[in-house]
Amino acid sequence: MKKRMFNPEMETLPREEIEKLQLERLRRTLRFLKNSRSKLKEKYKDIEPEDIKTLEDLKYLPFTTKDELRDCYPFDHIAVPIENCARMHMSSGTTGVPVINAMTRGDITQWGEIMARCLVCATLTPEDRLQIMPSFGLFNGGFGFHYGAETLSCFIVPTGAGRSLLQLKFIKELGVTAIGAIASYPARLLEVAKENGFDFRETKLRVAILGAETWSDEYRARLEKEMGVKTFDIIGMTETGGVGLGIDCEARAGIHVWEDHYIVEIVDPETGEVLPDGKQGEMVVTTLTREGLPLIRYRTRDITAILSREPCACGRTHLRVARIKGRCDDMLKVKGVNFYPSQIEAILMKYEGIAPYYQIVIETVKGKDEITIIAEKKDGGLTEKELERLHLELYDFLGFHCKIQIVPEGTIQRVPGKAVRVVDKRKKT
Repeated sequence: MKKRMFNPEMETLPREEIEKLQLERLRRTLRFLKNSRSKLKEKYKDIEPEDIKTLEDLKYLPFTTKDELRDCYPFDHIAVPIENCARMHMSSGTTGVPVINAMTRGDITQWGEIMARCLVCATLTPEDRLQIMPSFGLFNGGFGFHYGAETLSCFIVPTGAGRSLLQLKFIKELGVTAIGAIASYPARLLEVAKENGFDFRETKLRVAILGAETWSDEYRARLEKEMGVKTFDIIGMTETGGVGLGIDCEARAGIHVWEDHYIVEIVDPETGEVLPDGKQGEMVVTTLTREGLPLIRYRTRDITAILSREPCACGRTHLRVARIKGRCDDMLKVKGVNFYPSQIEAILMKYEGIAPYYQIVIETVKGKDEITIIAEKKDGGLTEKELERLHLELYDFLGFHCKIQIVPEGTIQRVPGKAVRVVDKRKKT
């Protein structure tokens, strides 16, 4: 496997050197935070950087939660004066007060570097033409791709979100070789392409870098087959500095996390106990180089596992985590069974007659929870035998029967931004 990297001296650090650098930067981050203007510094008033003897000691430091950051709205959690910051991005705020991340010039430079690493991991070079489809606004996605492509010196087509016909037009006419998008958006592109006789194989497009949502291996296989591209799963969040925390490579052996900038732990979501490698739990992130919003042990609510700390076939030595399974908040519980929407998607996407548009509707009927899965048909839809097999697969997975509605294409409302996969009509108590 070709071992091209953006920053090879850092991306191939031996494990011992990575951990030495992490310990040094962890102490520095704690010292910086304790002497900052951030209200979060109160959490560390009785802890000194010298108290951290090894990385194992990290588990004794308190967690940071999203609620704590919300309580500091708008800027009380920012470590430097706002006058020293260059820009901001913000979490969606769909479940409460939004979280603002104010970034210094140094933060923007760091963001550009890790995103450039991600782009190279996805096989991009300065000769590529990258079309950026996430929005350029409070959501960090568009700017993250922009800073990375600018750092790598790619040609940038900054279309932003929506206008699918224009997106297709530019892909073809501008010789675009790569796109960045939220994970569900290529499904819309395929739909519009079909309606307009557009063939992706008549373009130069070869790479799709997708994130911001959980997406299954089965959906990935569908996109790669129908678009003729190689897909890459990129992760990140506003609080830790935006998209670019990590990405998978051609080896498909997990998502590389840039350990010279972040420490990743996996903890039990209920007890907070640090879990061993290979065990699934909640990802906790400590930033090591951020200035505006340094975070120690931030609870992301994302569910994953550390797959390996050994060097990857691509030559990178940074640890790899499993693709995000979902968020703690996304887990559904119906009839005593816990599951994630992505697990339902994985079953649906095995069937060629089902389009990548579906919804899981949960409601209480006569005192009992019931699930209806609404899925749009594709082309001829499902045969009677396939529908019977789908019912059986879902029953085998869930342990109870659910209703399946196969509806015409276009039935489920298309919304800007992230797809609405779950409609929970149960009354909250």
